[in-house]
Amino acid sequence: MSARGIGWTLHGDGRNVLPGRFVAPEERLSWPRTIGIGAQHVVAMFGATFLVPLITGFPPSTTLLFSGVGTILFLVITAGKVPSYLGSSFAFIAPIAAAQSQYGAAGALGGIIMAGAALAIIGGIVHTGGAHWIQLAMPPIVTGSIVALIGLNLAPTAKASFEQAPLTALVTVIAILLVTVLFKGILGRLSILVGVLAGYVVAMIRGEVDFAAIGNAAWIGLPDFSAPEFHLSVVGLFVPVVLVLVAENIGHVKSVAAMTDRDLDPLTGRALMADGLATMIAGAGGGSGTTTYAENIGVMAASRVYSTAAYWVAGIVAILLSLFPKFGALIATVPAGVLGGAGVVLYGMIGILGVRIWVQNQVNFSNPINLSTAGVALVIGIADFTWVIGDLTFAGIALGTAAALIIFHGMTAIARARGSEHVPGPEELESSDHGSRPSKLG
Repeated sequence: MSARGIGWTLHGDGRNVLPGRFVAPEERLSWPRTIGIGAQHVVAMFGATFLVPLITGFPPSTTLLFSGVGTILFLVITAGKVPSYLGSSFAFIAPIAAAQSQYGAAGALGGIIMAGAALAIIGGIVHTGGAHWIQLAMPPIVTGSIVALIGLNLAPTAKASFEQAPLTALVTVIAILLVTVLFKGILGRLSILVGVLAGYVVAMIRGEVDFAAIGNAAWIGLPDFSAPEFHLSVVGLFVPVVLVLVAENIGHVKSVAAMTDRDLDPLTGRALMADGLATMIAGAGGGSGTTTYAENIGVMAASRVYSTAAYWVAGIVAILLSLFPKFGALIATVPAGVLGGAGVVLYGMIGILGVRIWVQNQVNFSNPINLSTAGVALVIGIADFTWVIGDLTFAGIALGTAAALIIFHGMTAIARARGSEHVPGPEELESSDHGSRPSKLG
């Protein structure tokens, strides 16, 4: 494969995956099959990627455009060795909403750019010095707490949308749950998308959908772009997101490495830098922040195709779809009731993904340090504690994240100094399974 990762060798006859084998990142199937798989990746991320702009009020087509651009940028920076699609991150929803309430959409975009810049800087440090320090600073108890409080902090948002059309929202919830258990494979993984479609049909029948914008939209044209504004006071809102994005990207790289039986650790820094730059570009033009996608991990696992050629196709398809304003206008017609129903399931799932991190890494809650770290952080995040210092406002997610880090490392240092409790040493933290499985907010 070339340094830019755009040269692929044909896998077998190009029509079938060889028995007991998989299509490696540097391989591809025939182009018709590769195009089909790439399009499937775009469909797999539809439900998640479009929900973020719908919930935050960003133009869906703009987010889709930068999603495709970010994916191609990611493939170039990682030299085509890490297959991934960059879609909208749900971790940005709460800070975007908070920033919008203070400074409008432009202020939120500035926060997205700052988060992307911080992630890119961390990526550069990891690329130079390794991810050793991240695993020490963010053990599973801390990472799980942050992910959990981000999801549960959004509960009031889901309630507000749900109450605008309870019946439609309830149908959406039921549809998502039924699709999850009734179907396997790609359809089961698209339960959010299918549930939204079912709720949308009910909303249409009940007259809750306004189609006027579709008729006014052009068939072909550029998405709506917006310029960012920078305000120091939103920094506290977006810092926790950076920590989550770090965990997500490391988890994605480790997952792909495990499934393709190769060492991708040297590319972790590049992956972080790529996602950071993609997020900055998105924020600069009016799109939401990006992240790697668990949905695409599922598609790869089911198809046994890890070819980065398919992701080049996915990125290009996303860009092309963003150039059809009527498509974006159609997405924007999804009513509040449908979003509320999807939010109830989605935000709850994000919260429980934090618990999943604890379970997968066998976090010991008989240890009062772990118990205190999670308990205090969750209460602060769910209650949305707010602390105003001058022009800076720190809301529940930022304060909960700070609490998780300070309580864990503070109590650990004191306990280790006094020898009063068993605390995990550096070797245990480094050898933990932190981030080895994808627990995504994508």
